[in-house]
Amino acid sequence: MRLFSSLKPGLAVRKPAAFYFSWVWRRFVSAGSGLKMSRVNLRVEPDSKCLFDRPVTVKVDGLAPRQLVTLRATLTDEKGDIFSSSARYQSDGKGRLDLSESPALGGDYSGVQPMGFLWALKPQSPWKRLMKRDVTTPYKVDIEVRSGGEAVGMDTPGPLLASCAHERGFIGQGVRRVPVREGRIRATLFLPPGEGPFPGLVDLGGTAGGLLEYRSSLLAGHGFAAMALAYFGFEDLPERMWEFHLEYFEEALRKPLHSGCVRRGGVGVVGISKGADLALSVASFLPGVSAVVSVAGCNANFMTPLQCRGSTLLPGLGMCLERVRVDEALGGVLDLSDCYEDPRDPSLQGCVVPIERASARFLFLVGEDDQNWPSTLYAAEAARRLGAHGRAPPEVMSFPRAGHLLEPPYFPHCRASFHKLVGAPLLWGGQPQPHAAAQEQAWSRVLSFLKESLPGEVAPSRL
Repeated sequence: MRLFSSLKPGLAVRKPAAFYFSWVWRRFVSAGSGLKMSRVNLRVEPDSKCLFDRPVTVKVDGLAPRQLVTLRATLTDEKGDIFSSSARYQSDGKGRLDLSESPALGGDYSGVQPMGFLWALKPQSPWKRLMKRDVTTPYKVDIEVRSGGEAVGMDTPGPLLASCAHERGFIGQGVRRVPVREGRIRATLFLPPGEGPFPGLVDLGGTAGGLLEYRSSLLAGHGFAAMALAYFGFEDLPERMWEFHLEYFEEALRKPLHSGCVRRGGVGVVGISKGADLALSVASFLPGVSAVVSVAGCNANFMTPLQCRGSTLLPGLGMCLERVRVDEALGGVLDLSDCYEDPRDPSLQGCVVPIERASARFLFLVGEDDQNWPSTLYAAEAARRLGAHGRAPPEVMSFPRAGHLLEPPYFPHCRASFHKLVGAPLLWGGQPQPHAAAQEQAWSRVLSFLKESLPGEVAPSRL
């Protein structure tokens, strides 16, 4: 009787041998050594898919008790740039990890940091910044657990134990994305689920230019009708920051106010960096603004003259490029922090935004390690000016060891990145862990501040 007549020569020996060794190993592990074979399970809770500003918990079970492992996360952005993070962990007595309770022992972050795998992502190529361009697609984060926690690095990985994919999106269920190309306006309006009307806001980016939608899309997930507004470097808008016209922003404000989807009684304006001083100007010179969020902004009109009806409303606060420093320790990054003219100079008062004219409430968010410019000084000067005119003081949130780029939560800290207008990498400042904590606190306050300051109740999120 030929038991293996249909098999190729040699295969009849190898398959029974493999079966035999597998059987012997299982007997040895279960009986001889007292250990149990189990499958390592890696998962993201409460869901493997969520919006980018929502927290999650990474959990692992099936490890050996007190086993040292490395948790690695990798994200590839739309340009193909790779960002990764690694940290060492030790499982508990039952072979489990829970990042909301288990401390990282070292690596790119340490201590109990449930979202450290995300905010500690670092680019493999220098001077890259993670900045979402297409909000209609999610980021995919590949998470893996590898054995061994003694060495962390891309060149010394241990054997793979488990992996999973985690998606972080920007447009929540029921949120509508509406491109706006009316008159001169180049924008995208994000509307929450439901009929509305909703509390509305305009969202202004910084000197990166273009149309950046990620903050507006996330704000819509919290019940706001949020319009991301480009003001240079997009489609037929001016390519560079030659001059800005107040009439453009006036037209932009009319769009949400007159669309029927936004509650009357005032809108909010949120701006970061250059967009922040524009937000102050919009609130100071135009009616209908009830709340302003200035993120790492200046209290004066920076660089680019603001025109209105053919005349200069605010000249630009200039720079002294002779004071640029090159940080050789960081590979030639430009440090501009000492280059700016001082808005306290009596001869430059014409550049300062007269925010005492505004009827809006103000929230200033600043990082105390802002290496782009002294945003803490600018916020203090804005508060001083309001007080000098008998106005209520603004709310200022100042974050130790946080830098310039205060993004929505869980965006990776970016200490320096290439700036296309300058043509070189610029220093933004901040330390990863304090900066990440600042982003979480700032975002929470932005949401509550807008809910308090804009008319009517925010529609409850169904996300």
